[in-house]
This record gives sequence, C-alpha cells and structure tokens, in this order.
Amino acid sequence: MILIDGESGDSMPVTDSSVLRGDGCFEAVRVYDSVPFALKAHLDRLARSAEMLGLGLPDEEVLAEWTKWVAAESPDSVVRIVVTRGGAVPGASHAGICAVFSHPVGDHPISLRLVPVHAPWHSAGRRWDLMGSKTLSYAPNEAARRRAEGAGFDDAILVSDHDVILELPTSALGWVVDGVLETPELELGILDSITRRFVLTEARAVGIDVVEGIWTTARLDVAEECFVMSTVREIIPVTTIGDTEFVPGPVTRIVADRYAALVAASSDRG
Repeated sequence: MILIDGESGDSMPVTDSSVLRGDGCFEAVRVYDSVPFALKAHLDRLARSAEMLGLGLPDEEVLAEWTKWVAAESPDSVVRIVVTRGGAVPGASHAGICAVFSHPVGDHPISLRLVPVHAPWHSAGRRWDLMGSKTLSYAPNEAARRRAEGAGFDDAILVSDHDVILELPTSALGWVVDGVLETPELELGILDSITRRFVLTEARAVGIDVVEGIWTTARLDVAEECFVMSTVREIIPVTTIGDTEFVPGPVTRIVADRYAALVAASSDRG
C-alpha cells in the first residue's frame, strides 16, 4: 500500500531531493493488528524534524488519516512517512512530496551482538541546525552497521572520537549497572527514540532507577545487562559487546514485558 500525497501510486521523480540529496525527513510507525502504535508521538516528532529542515507538512489530521488508511491494509507491518523538499536540480520544479507506505516488519534476532564503531559525523553534543532530527541521510550510519557486520557482529554502537557512547545506527541503547538503568542523554544529539521514552517511563513506574548521562565505552565493562530499543525491533537483549558478554537480566525482561503490555493495550483500543 503506497500513497503519494494521499493518492495511490508507486513512483517518485528521480530529480527529487530525497533521491539526489537525502534532503527530507521520515518516521517509521509500527503497526499491530492494523493499529499504528504511538502515532501521535511519531507525528509530533515528524513535525519537529520538518521544522528544523524548513519543510512544509500536510496537516497532522491528514497525515494521521493517510497512516491509518495504509495501516488498515497492512495488519502487522511498518508504515513509513517520508517528506521531501521537492525538485533538486535545475528544471525540476515539482513541490515536496509526502509518501506514506507499508512494508513487512521482517525477521529480527532474539538477541544482538554489538561492537563499538567510531562515528565522527555524529554531533556527540555539538550544537547544529539539525541536531536530533530524523532526516533521510542515514548513509554514515549504514556504513557503521556494515562495518560491524563485516567484523562478525549484528550491529554497531556509535561512539564519539572520545569513546562516548551514543546510539545504534537505527536504535537506542540501554544498560544496567547495580540495578540502575542507564542510557545516553538526549543532549548528546541522539535521536529522541519514542520506544526509549516508553521504556524509561515504564521503568520508573515500577521503581527502577533511571539515569540519563554521558559515559564512555568503559562503562559497559561493568554493566550487568544491556538491551536495544527501537520501533521496529522493540526491546532486544544484547549478549555481546566486543569481547564482553552479557546474560539477559531482570530489568530487560521487565521493560520488555511492560512495553509489550502497552502495545497490546493500544491494539485492543483500536
């Protein structure tokens, strides 16, 4: 199911900014039983990204209607909302495009093996115009993932030049030290992951201490458990980071169960 500016279609001009410049923003919304999960939060974040990029958006109500329409045809899927600037070369004068489409969730491992990869392109706390936005320009992140896979791991942990832990190419990271859930702070310029938001809220609700801060990779050497958070992957335990091994622990199980309960409640409400 593909909508281009609200109409059924399956093509986009090759002269578009999304193709030639990676100039645009997007959201990926998980769909359970034809219900988009946390749609309002995703649309709010899309609006912030678009504002930082100086892009116009359809009204939120319209975007919600398009997303629900696509989700209704794709009961268990991911719906992506892509917004572009428009023509990116002389003579290509078409306006920006909003594409809404679904695709399968795909298979994901039950645990992950990660390795730190330096990410010199990441702001790592340096202020800039698009800090924290969810743009289309993911080529550096994907290169980091391929480097990790080439080394025999499932994915990368992006780290700064000073070994500060940031995020995964498309996910957030959390770990546990002495029963405290720790995760990098948003001021580092990491994406404000919606799944991360839910996990931290649910952890606090059941009495788990949560600390958002700045740590180097040495902190992971003393962690008891570690997990990944994302819209598509949900909550996945980490069993290896480089040469360090982990066993999925109670905090990971609690936040995964709480997140699953939120999803189930959302699907039940329709």
